[in-house]
Amino acid sequence: MQTENQKYDCELEQCLGRRFDVEGFDIQGVGVDTAKRHGEVAEARFLAKAAGMGFSVAKPWGEERYDFILDSGHCFWRVQVKSTRGCSGGYVVKIASYPLAPYDETQIDFLVAYLVPEDAWYVIPVRMLKGQNGLRFHPRGRGKSKWEKFREGWCQMACPCDENGPSKIVTPRCRDKGPVQMAICPLKMLR
Repeated sequence: MQTENQKYDCELEQCLGRRFDVEGFDIQGVGVDTAKRHGEVAEARFLAKAAGMGFSVAKPWGEERYDFILDSGHCFWRVQVKSTRGCSGGYVVKIASYPLAPYDETQIDFLVAYLVPEDAWYVIPVRMLKGQNGLRFHPRGRGKSKWEKFREGWCQMACPCDENGPSKIVTPRCRDKGPVQMAICPLKMLR
């Protein structure tokens, strides 16, 4: 018997012409019917994606403002994962709500927003979130989004040529730059 989530994903796969696979893993949520459960599925997809790129991934014990700790081999990053499934004039990811204030540098290093229907990941440094309660994304270009430059920006956490030394992790975005490597990832200059 197909769950509602599986039906939704199958319809999207047919519409978009691709499957929702992450590095050989097909992560599905069985009985996903609440925002909390959708978030847990997004976290599982994040875990598979980050581990598939070579990051060491840890889940903190207890209640923290971050969901994961990523280890690039020379640096630890606190990461908060948010996701959205709906699109109405762009995708919206809510990042602050009462009683919690927006994230700051004392709580997380990066917010990773996952747009489920697009299978798109946005890796945004927390410093860029000042004054934001929500983020709006337009991955298909229907509107200009200041967040588009952070799409698949995993290289901010692990560049082959990093200011702290070489990393064994090569993200797709860094690999796409070609044979010429930059001393520092262009996105790192925004942090």
